[in-house]
Amino acid sequence: MKYNEALLTLAEVTASQWGMVTSAQAAELGVSRLQLSRLTDAGQLIRVTQGVYMDTGAPSTQFDDLRATWLSTMPQVLAQERIVSMIDDVVVASTSAAFLHGIGDFWADRHEFVAANRRQTQRKELRYRQRNLMREDLVLVEGLPAMTVERALADLVEDVSELSLIANALRDASRRRNLDFARLEVLLKRLAARNGLPKNDGQALLEHLKQLAGIDDETRARRIASDWSLGPRVAKYYEEAAQSVAKQLNSNASD
Repeated sequence: MKYNEALLTLAEVTASQWGMVTSAQAAELGVSRLQLSRLTDAGQLIRVTQGVYMDTGAPSTQFDDLRATWLSTMPQVLAQERIVSMIDDVVVASTSAAFLHGIGDFWADRHEFVAANRRQTQRKELRYRQRNLMREDLVLVEGLPAMTVERALADLVEDVSELSLIANALRDASRRRNLDFARLEVLLKRLAARNGLPKNDGQALLEHLKQLAGIDDETRARRIASDWSLGPRVAKYYEEAAQSVAKQLNSNASD
């Protein structure tokens, strides 16, 4: 098979897989490891990680290495087939999930994944943990099955010892989207005792994280009170709200 013919054959997969193909998928298409190596030497492909190659003409992103590593965890199966049933697949977790969601600033030297079944690897660039996740705690981010922001934050509490770093991620997340604090509280329950709080007191742990992040009600109120320019505006809105409530009560009374 000639270079151009091999590239056209690989495009059947790379076109829908971020420009990437695994050596196992290539073999299914009739492209051997030797041909992959020659295409790499010719500058047509680059080797992203073990057993995963990328078309040099495909756009590069900050998620390339994570995507390639995820592909390598089940190299025979196409990405589009894997994401159909995320709960049965390898899921991006911990600091890697935070990276996908764009929250926090964690230093990580490996990619973090969880799976329902026990997995082992000798590869230093990735780690597996066994976790049974609920479907509501999974989401597709940048084409990868990942923990939701709430589940990722709880996973970080379990996996990263420094709560101040997790609080930073919580603050980032609260600014980017509407967090489901009720769900996060439930997820934090089992982690309360190990963080010096009453057993199963997810509310206390969440409040502690909020305080560290500076997003608890007390801190917000103090911040508003200390800003002289905000005080009059807040008072105005309170006054308007009070008038609206009074008007509604009067209307109900007259009815």
